[in-house]
Parts: sequence; C-alpha cells; structure tokens
Amino acid sequence: MEHIFSLENKVIVLTGGTGIIGESFIKGIAAAGGTVCILGRNEKVANERAEKINNNGGKALALIADVLDEASLQKAKEQILNKFGKIDGLVNAAGGNMPEAVLQNDKDVFEMSIDGMRRALDLNLWGTLIPTQVFGAAIAQSGKGSIVNISSMSAKRAITKVLGYSMGKAAVDCYTQWFAVELANRYGDKIRMNAIAPGFFLTEQNRTLLTTEDGGYTDRGNLVIKQTPFKRFGHPDELIGALQWLLSDASAFVTGSIVNVDGGFFVNGGV
Repeated sequence: MEHIFSLENKVIVLTGGTGIIGESFIKGIAAAGGTVCILGRNEKVANERAEKINNNGGKALALIADVLDEASLQKAKEQILNKFGKIDGLVNAAGGNMPEAVLQNDKDVFEMSIDGMRRALDLNLWGTLIPTQVFGAAIAQSGKGSIVNISSMSAKRAITKVLGYSMGKAAVDCYTQWFAVELANRYGDKIRMNAIAPGFFLTEQNRTLLTTEDGGYTDRGNLVIKQTPFKRFGHPDELIGALQWLLSDASAFVTGSIVNVDGGFFVNGGV
C-alpha cells in the first residue's frame, strides 16, 4: 500500500517556496518522488533550493513570480508546461503577516491600520485564489490532481493582534470548502481541494512575536505554549506527512477538508 502515498511522476507547483515552511514542503514533495516547481520572489533562494534537489537526484525547477501578479504566474505556468508538459498538483503556501497589519497592545483598537489589514488579507486570500485560477486550469487539462491550501488556527479561534491575517485565512477556509464542491460538481473525483491548518510554527513573520532574542518566549509565546497540549511549537517538517497525504492518491476520497496540524491547540478548552 505504500505506493498510494507516492508522488512519483507528479508535477507539483509550490507557491511560497522560498519561505521557511516552503523549504519543508520542497523536501517532502521531493522525498515522495514528486517533481517540485519552486515558486517565489527570492530568485537566489529559489535557485539554491532547486539546485539542491536536482543535485540529490530529484527534479526541481525554480520560478520567480508574485502570487498577486497574474501575468507572472501565467509566465511561470508556461515555463512548467514547456519543461514537464503537465501540472498535477498545487500547494498554495504563499502567505503570512506583516508588521503594519499587527495591532499592538498599546494601540487603540479603533486606530488599526486599514491598509495594513487589507494587505494581509489580500496576500492570504488572493494569493491563494489567483494561483489556483492559473495553475488549476492546467491541472484540469491534465485531468486529475490535488490542490492544497494553507489555513491557520487564526481562522478558527480569535487570535489577538492579527485581524487582517485572520480574516484572510478564514476566507481561505471558506474558499477551500466552496471550491472543493464546485470542482466535484464539474470534475467528479478527479480534482480535489483541501487545506492544512498549522498550529504555531516559528517563521520569519511571527518569530519576534513569540520568542525573545535570547531564545526564550515572549508573553504571547507563553500563552501559545499554555494553550498547546504538546507544550511546544511545531517544526515545519511536521507538516510534511499531511501534505504528502493530501497530494497523493492516499487521500483520493478526501475533498473540502481542513486538516489541523497543531499539537492539539484547536481542541484544547484550557480546562
């Protein structure tokens, strides 16, 4: 039965491929035998990661594009189809937060940066939807495939300070479920859409919110650890198993699902 988890002969597009979580996703796709198309804005990092996979016997292609720029995505799609002839899967891992979208404790709640929140919402929602419109069309031409979005605990619980990010991820959840139904109505079981909802993993966007310079926890970090039954942050590699499952034929009857990978954060009532 191990073969059903294989991504052998599958061409997978990964947005956000130059980020911390993206790095783990690259390893996971390559380890399962998939060809990984690493899409991001940092050309140096994208090329380095693709080169590493290729040098280790895998297949990877670096692509420089912005998930909010449809023209650059269309160009990337053409590069992929010219090189590999098809696209079998898409991982919408681009997203995150930004300082101007964070409401600090000493700021009036009625003075939140509307522009900052809008930018965070746009990145997480439209940065998921636009790539799906571009690369999903190629998946439809291939006839079969899987699309995996990235949700967040912020879509499920009221997490302070990060309203714009939370709204974006809540919209991703809605989109995942809605689009999964529409895909099924049109393509049957051939094209699926699901999402992974990570708990708290240290990334460049949240590191200063959760940890101190000496490696300890901030007050917010301590609150997160208290709410997480595993009493630690997640490591990005701990998302790989869920990703491989959702991209592979092992999840052939799964669509519209949002899989929590959170150390128990969501289900913990705190009592």
